[in-house]
Amino acid sequence: MKRLIDSIKNIWRVEELRKRLLITLSLILVFRIGSFIVLPGVDSSKLATDGGEAGTIEGLLGLLSGGGFTNASFLALGIMPYISASIIMQLLGMAVPAVQKMQQEGESGQKRINYYTRILTIIICSVQAPGYLSLYVAGRNAIPAEFMGDPFWWFQSIIVLVAGAMFAVWLGERITDRGVGNGISLLITVGIIAQLPSAFVAETAQNPILLVIIETLVFFLIIMVTVLIVQGVRKIPLNYAKRVVGGSHSGMGNTQGARSYIPIKVNAAGVMPIIFAQAIMTVPVMFVQASFGIFGFWYNLVLAILIIIFTYFYTAVMINPKKMADDMKKNGSFIPGIRPGTETANFIDELVSKITLPGSIFLALISIIPAFAVQFGVGEGFAMFFGGTSLLIMVAVVLDTLQQIESYLLNRHYDGLMEGTKIRGRRTQGETSGI
Repeated sequence: MKRLIDSIKNIWRVEELRKRLLITLSLILVFRIGSFIVLPGVDSSKLATDGGEAGTIEGLLGLLSGGGFTNASFLALGIMPYISASIIMQLLGMAVPAVQKMQQEGESGQKRINYYTRILTIIICSVQAPGYLSLYVAGRNAIPAEFMGDPFWWFQSIIVLVAGAMFAVWLGERITDRGVGNGISLLITVGIIAQLPSAFVAETAQNPILLVIIETLVFFLIIMVTVLIVQGVRKIPLNYAKRVVGGSHSGMGNTQGARSYIPIKVNAAGVMPIIFAQAIMTVPVMFVQASFGIFGFWYNLVLAILIIIFTYFYTAVMINPKKMADDMKKNGSFIPGIRPGTETANFIDELVSKITLPGSIFLALISIIPAFAVQFGVGEGFAMFFGGTSLLIMVAVVLDTLQQIESYLLNRHYDGLMEGTKIRGRRTQGETSGI
């Protein structure tokens, strides 16, 4: 406890980190307040507030939007349209030469991609907003009769929903640029965490205390295993070629026999495959007037397959074996027993494929745990946190944010938040991330 208090004091001493944290918390507060501002004219009292939709995609969307979806807030569409647009742009980057060229143009190309992603987000929102109003809000009789046939009300509500989604994207980008952590992922995480206390209280009220204790212990066990997998790395050893300078040997910053490592994460894709898969799975609710159960067999099977596919896809985007091999060759480093160049690239590619398989399968298994939890008597509201998308997003984003804070502290020569643990934001001595 003393170490934690000291770490918090250290955070406050670092001026830049303090400012970034205050900006992050302020923008998160704005997002949370916005999730309770109901669309003009909507009767929010007729919308579900008792957790009865916990087992549906609508309930999951409410969870991912921090309640904005089920509250009919102007932030009801949340971040998901932007994520869907990002998915489309990344897929286009694999098939369309013009998008591939932009991806290779560095910062200027990335700015253009971000511009087109925002335009695509507006288009997606413009399609989803009418579906949300007509199927979800009107389907629960939350739109008064005098507004049902009013074109102006429908037009203004659609505009407000589109603007709300873009405002959420803006908040996320400001957090990323001026705060701490990945803003888009952090907003989703905060929305999820905000729903956890009420779900736990409801579970306590419905079940015997002994069962709740057992459920809580299993919940923390799943979190621990998830943390281990998210943080797990496979270290590729590196040696450095020696140079002869003035008759003496130079090890390019490394003594003879010294090694460094390339840490390849078991889950190199991070939280994005789960968010991508979930974004796709939520599309049907905008077009079909029905409540989709998220604890059913087919839903969970498709979700697991999508997560595995997106894990491989995003890992391929994040890790470029050929570039790593070329950079190693330029730096005079090599993997023991492997020839530089093509053979090194093939070795890294094969290794990444091998460790991505168990990592993707684990993510898929975690994603369907809530369905099994419900079968064992866990309430649907609490089961959504027992594993699945909610847990994976929370663990990955919280760890990433803590590691960024850790980096700020270590750069200022303070002890980090995770000092003395096996999960650290800093790297061990002699370890390199990447070439």
